[in-house]
Amino acid sequence: MSAEIVQFAGQLSPYLTAALGAYGAGVLTRTENAAVDATANVGHRILQAVWRRRDEQGRAGLEAAVQDAAEEPDDEDAAAALRQQVKRALRGDAELLRELTEMLPAAFSAGVTVTASGDRSIAAGGNIGFAVTGDRHTPQS
Repeated sequence: MSAEIVQFAGQLSPYLTAALGAYGAGVLTRTENAAVDATANVGHRILQAVWRRRDEQGRAGLEAAVQDAAEEPDDEDAAAALRQQVKRALRGDAELLRELTEMLPAAFSAGVTVTASGDRSIAAGGNIGFAVTGDRHTPQS
């Protein structure tokens, strides 16, 4: 399996987790909900796209992985099993990879990852202009 697919499947995790949290194990059969946040709806569309591209055996494996991950949302093994199902679907299916990539927000699909960690840290995915952290600082105009 290519490293690209492994990395891509790992990057889908927040979307899959959000979809399972919002839709539960029925994520494969429910219609999208406008009241659910955008991240969960992207995960919902990802899982449905994978579902549509699988044969009967692949669908059964995906359904079981979704069920397990929905029942045990904090279980890393269940989340890994779901990612494994997505990776299996992506193997040799360049069209599915393209379809899933197009579903992701532009910054995410471009490989931009932003992380803030620690007291008073900030993170920005693009040019935000001026940012200040710390005590008693007055920005100069």
